[in-house]
Amino acid sequence: MKRRTFLAGLGATGVSAAVFSPAIVRAAADAPLKFGVLSDMTGLFADNGGQGSVAAAQLAIEECGGKVLGKAIELIQADHLNKPDVGGNIARQWYDQEGVDVILDVPVSSVCIAVQTFAKDRNKMFITSAGGSADLSGKFCSPNFIQWTYNTYALANVAGKAMLQRGGDTWFFVVADYAFGQALERDVTEVAVKGGGKALGRAPHPINTADFSSQLLTAKSSGAKVIAIANAGSDTQNAIKQAEEFGLMGGDQKMIALLIDVNDIRSVGLKSAQGLLVTSGFYWNMDDRTRAFSKRYAAKMGKPPSMMQAGVYSSTLNYIKSVEAANTKDPAAVVKDLQGRTFDDAFLRNGKLRPDNLMVHDMYLAEVKKPAEVTDSYDVFRILATVKGEDAFSPLSASACPMVMSKK
Repeated sequence: MKRRTFLAGLGATGVSAAVFSPAIVRAAADAPLKFGVLSDMTGLFADNGGQGSVAAAQLAIEECGGKVLGKAIELIQADHLNKPDVGGNIARQWYDQEGVDVILDVPVSSVCIAVQTFAKDRNKMFITSAGGSADLSGKFCSPNFIQWTYNTYALANVAGKAMLQRGGDTWFFVVADYAFGQALERDVTEVAVKGGGKALGRAPHPINTADFSSQLLTAKSSGAKVIAIANAGSDTQNAIKQAEEFGLMGGDQKMIALLIDVNDIRSVGLKSAQGLLVTSGFYWNMDDRTRAFSKRYAAKMGKPPSMMQAGVYSSTLNYIKSVEAANTKDPAAVVKDLQGRTFDDAFLRNGKLRPDNLMVHDMYLAEVKKPAEVTDSYDVFRILATVKGEDAFSPLSASACPMVMSKK
C-alpha cells in the first residue's frame, strides 16, 4: 500500500465510539483477518525490519494455510517514516477505514506509543517486534498491546551485566535522544549501579545521525572503561565505524553496542565489530529449528532474518493460532488465550505472555566472531550463554504497568 493512500486521510477526525447498523456489524464479523505491517521501509531501521518483516509475516500466514476461522487472511504494509504523527495517523486509518485487526512490527518506541493509543481506543490489536523501550509494557501498557521480541531491560541485563563481570565498572553513554535510547540508558545504568559500577556521563544525539565525532571524542575523554552505544540501526552502524576511526575499537576502553544484529555487523564489517558483546532473542544459525525457518525466510529475502523479523514471524503465527483457538478476533479473548499458553517455536523458547503483556522468553549472550572464524558471511555471532526469561527480563513484581499495579 503506497504512502499517498494514507496522506489523503490524515485530516480525518477519528471517533472513539459509533453506532453501526446490523448489516455493518455482520459485514465486519464476516471480514477476513487483516494484518498491517507498519515499519521503516527505507530508513535507518529498514535492514532489521522493513520488507523483511513483511516477508516474515507472509511466512507465518502461509504456514497457517492463509486462512483463519474459514476466512482468508490479508496483509498490507506501510512506512511510518520513523515519525510518531505519521505512524499514529496510519494506525488510525487502518483501524477505522481499512479494517485492519492487528498492527505488527513498528520500530521506534515513540511511534509505538502513538499506535498504542489508537489500538486501545479502537479495541484493536497491536503487537510490536521492534519497539524496545521497557516503558511500552510498563507505564504505557494496555490490554490491546503486546511487546513480543525484546525490551531495553533485557538488553541491559544480559550483555550489560556480562560487561560488568569483565571489569567494566565505569560507563559512558552515546545515546539516541528519543524514547528507546533514553530507556536503554536508564536500564543499563540501573544494572551497572546494582553491580557496583557507575555512569560517568552521556552524549545524546538525534535520530538518524551521520556524524558521531563530538559524542565519541567526549566519550573517549571521559576515561570510562565502557563506552555504550545506546541506539539502533544505521545509527549504531555509523557510531561503530567512526569509533574505529578514533581508535576506540579494541583499545583499553571497551565498546558495547546495546542493540545490534546480523545486518548491522555485515554493514560495519567484522574487522570493526569483532569481540563486541551482544544481547539477542534469536540467532538464525543457533540450532536446527532456527536454521530451518531461516532457510524459508532466505528463499524470499536472500539472507537470514534479524531478531526483529523473526519476532514478526512468531507473533503473527501465534496470534493466528489464538484467534482460531478463541474462535473470535476479539482482542480480550485472543490475549486471554495467548496468556494461557507456553510458547516454543523457531523464535520463542520457553515463552510466556505475562499479565503486563510482555512476552518473556530465553535471551542469548553472544559475541561477534573474528574474521578468521567466519566461513559464512552471515554467521557472525558465537552464542556464549542462554539466559532464562525470568532472569533476562525485569520481574513482574517490579512492573509499572497499571494493569498489574491495580491488582497488587
